[in-house]
Amino acid sequence: MKNLLSKSLSKKKLAIFSASLVVFAAACGFIAYETTKKTVALTIDGQEKVIKTHASTIQDIFDDLDISLRSEDYVFPSVNTEVKDNTEIVYEPAKQVKVVTDNEKKTIWTAAKTVGDVLKEQNITLTEHDKVQPKPEDKIKSNLEIQVEKAFALTLNNGGKEKQVWSTSTTVADFLSQQGIKINDLDRVEPKLEETVKANDIIKVIRVEKVTDVVEEPINFAVVTKNDNNLAKGTEKVMTAGKEGLKTKEFQVVRENGKEVSRKLISEKQVRDKQDKVVAVGTKVAAATQVVSRGTSSKASGKEIYVSSTAYTANCSGCSGKTATGLDLRANPGAKVIAVDPSVIPLGTKVYVEGYGYAVAADTGGAIKGNKIDVFFSSKSEAYKWGRKTVKIKILN
Repeated sequence: MKNLLSKSLSKKKLAIFSASLVVFAAACGFIAYETTKKTVALTIDGQEKVIKTHASTIQDIFDDLDISLRSEDYVFPSVNTEVKDNTEIVYEPAKQVKVVTDNEKKTIWTAAKTVGDVLKEQNITLTEHDKVQPKPEDKIKSNLEIQVEKAFALTLNNGGKEKQVWSTSTTVADFLSQQGIKINDLDRVEPKLEETVKANDIIKVIRVEKVTDVVEEPINFAVVTKNDNNLAKGTEKVMTAGKEGLKTKEFQVVRENGKEVSRKLISEKQVRDKQDKVVAVGTKVAAATQVVSRGTSSKASGKEIYVSSTAYTANCSGCSGKTATGLDLRANPGAKVIAVDPSVIPLGTKVYVEGYGYAVAADTGGAIKGNKIDVFFSSKSEAYKWGRKTVKIKILN
C-alpha cells in the first residue's frame, strides 16, 4: 500500500514538472517573440499611435491592420520599404471630392490636405478674378464639393462711361451688384437683368432721368397800319409803340446718359400780353407830289418830293454790277447812285437824298415804280442798315 502511494506521488510530480516546463518554454517563447518585435510610429490621418510588429514591409503592417490602400492614398515611406525599429510611417487616406469647374463636374480621390492642394493636383490655375468655394486654405473633407468659377473679360458701360471688367458666370443683376452698380427706377439695362453674362459681353446701364424745363418765349406784336389823310402821302407816323408779349412753356424732358431724347409740352402760360404797333400812313397828296405824278415838276430844279426808299448792292443775286446808264458799280464802290422810275425822275438827274447825300439817278429796277427809289451801297451791311423808309429828296437839275 505504501509503495502504491509512493508511485502515485512520483507521477504527479512528474506531470507538474512537465507542465511547468511547458509553461516556462511557452513563456520564454512569448518573451522572445515580443522582444523581437520592432517599434513603429504610425500616423493615420493626423492621428499618431505606436505599434510593435514583426512585419517585414510597410505593406505588411497595413495588411496586419486590415487597411486596404488605394493608389490615391498618401503613404510615406513607400509600401515596399523594409520595416526597421523606430520607423515612422505617415498615412493619409484619400477622400472622395467633387470638383465643379464652369459647370463641368468631376469626382476624384485625393489625399490633399487643402482645397488649394486639390486644385494644384488637377492643374487648375487661379487668377485674382476667379472664384473658389470653399476657400483655397480650407481643409479637405469627405464628399466635399469644390466650385471653381473662371473669370472672363467683358465691357461695362455705365451711363456712357466704358471700362473693361472681369466676371464669373452669373446673371446681369448679380454682376452689377458685384460691381457696386445701383440701378434707379427709370434706368434701363441691356441685356436684361435675368440674363447670364458671357465672355466679351457689353453690359449697358442707360441712366434715364425725367426733368422739367421751363422756357420763356416772346409773343411777337403785329404792325397795324391806318390811313391818315392829315399826313402827306408816303409818310408814316408811329401812333402806338409795339411791345412783345411773354409766355412760358413747361416741358417734361427725358434724358438718357445726359442727352435729351424726348420733350413733351406739359403746360403753357401767358405771362404778359403783347401790344400791337399802330402806324398811321399818310394819304394826303401834296402839291409837289401831284406835279411829279404828271411827270413835269420833277424836272424843275429845286423841287422836293417824298419817296419810299430801299437799298441795294452791286453783289446781289442776279446783279451784273452795272447800272442802266452803264456805270460799273463794282469798279466804283464809292459812287452815289439811286435807281428810279424814269417816268418820275429821269435818268441822269442829280438829286439830294435825305440821310444819303448827293447822288445821280443812274439806275432802274423792276420793282422801282412810281414814287420809289433804291439807294446804292457798296456793302450789304450798309444796305441792311438803311432798310425801308420814307425819305425826302430834292431835285437839283
